[in-house]
Amino acid sequence: MSETFDVVIIGGGPGGYNCATRCSQLGLKVALVEKNDKLGGTCLNVGCIPSKAMLHASELYETAGKDFAGLGIEVTGLKLNLETMLNQKSEAVSGLTAGVAFIMKKNKVTVVNGYGRIDGPGRVVVGDQVLLAKNIVIATGSEPTPLTGVEIDEERVVSSTGALSLKAVPKRMIVIGAGIIGLELGSVWRRLGSEVTVVEYLDRILPGADGEIAKQAQRIFAKQGIAFKLGMKVTGVEKLKSKLKLSMQPAAGGDAESLDADIVLLAVGRRPFTQGLGLETVGIVPDRRGQIANDHYKTSAPGVWVVGDVTTGPMLAHKAEDEAMACAEIIAGKAGHVNYGIIPGVVYTKPEIAWVGKTEEELKAEGRAYKAGKFPFMANSRAKTNHETDGFVKILADAKTDEVLGAHLMGVSAGEMIGEVCVAMEFGASSEDIARTCHAHPTLTEAVRQAAMAVEGRTTQM
Repeated sequence: MSETFDVVIIGGGPGGYNCATRCSQLGLKVALVEKNDKLGGTCLNVGCIPSKAMLHASELYETAGKDFAGLGIEVTGLKLNLETMLNQKSEAVSGLTAGVAFIMKKNKVTVVNGYGRIDGPGRVVVGDQVLLAKNIVIATGSEPTPLTGVEIDEERVVSSTGALSLKAVPKRMIVIGAGIIGLELGSVWRRLGSEVTVVEYLDRILPGADGEIAKQAQRIFAKQGIAFKLGMKVTGVEKLKSKLKLSMQPAAGGDAESLDADIVLLAVGRRPFTQGLGLETVGIVPDRRGQIANDHYKTSAPGVWVVGDVTTGPMLAHKAEDEAMACAEIIAGKAGHVNYGIIPGVVYTKPEIAWVGKTEEELKAEGRAYKAGKFPFMANSRAKTNHETDGFVKILADAKTDEVLGAHLMGVSAGEMIGEVCVAMEFGASSEDIARTCHAHPTLTEAVRQAAMAVEGRTTQM
């Protein structure tokens, strides 16, 4: 049995379902192939969305226990009901996956459940079904990167998937990896009562983030109760009857060490998912990192396109969404474009961390002259009244033209505030443009304006 389409998309995550929607809106006949029962991919089912549900709930739980009394709110009998907390997470996921399915139906996208495999030019096989297409879009996303000596069973040694569904709060948790996933999920279980230790191969947390932000973030997280073992190479995890024993040694050389835990979370990153995809049938060879190269989303095989985590660039849902829209528009004969210099990154810890554009380290490496303006939330009226003063805003601007080159925020709602700078950078704004833009008072976003003013050394608040 076969059916012909203009576009067949393999993968129903943010890249896939957004590409399908846009292709259909542009008048193309579209099929979306998804190997799982529900659409949404990793992000919606076992990634971005459920982790944010747990981050929000655990933050409220900790705030009720630690901060309410100081605000004049007396709480008695505070108790964690982990089952209910996990259920509300699942309900949020179910509602959103149903929403994606509705969008596909509304846009007349044919959804095919099953494992999609390319079977030569213009052919995608899903079980006994053959989908013929002028264009095939690979949007298969990514999977957790494994680590030699660490065997994931999703019960005691878990990936991010298992860490979102633990049935009890572990007394001791070790997180391998001090990136976004490790810090977010480590903070969830630390708030709920775990003793959390983060082990990282590098000598810093959050590789890729601005160095000044990373250093202050580590100090804040350590004050909150997360322990760090940096510059350590994990050599294995031994599963004993009553505990797990993690072995490690200094990355620079030295004596081996060990740590005991009840749960070990492996969070050393993600790798493109191309297993069994049939790339060889159209002559596509991934690079050494497993990514499929692209030229404006075109692969080396005629009629085969690629978007999202499976290709080059940051593994972020919003990057996949932007690529999906651009790819769909190019397929339909229109202009499609993504500005890769303005893709924000966000860490949803408390405080949140967000950035866009260049870091100071990158600008120094380029030899580019720049100016920096900083403003602490300690001096922001809204942050002070809310007793949430950790962090600061830093704006980086070209020394000659004053064009905004990057922004780095750490503070409550930083993930929301970064959008203002993204818009400013998209329109080529200068730091003075932000500084001269009226911001409501009292708001956290005033810190962005004050940081922009600080580029020229003229802050007006405390």
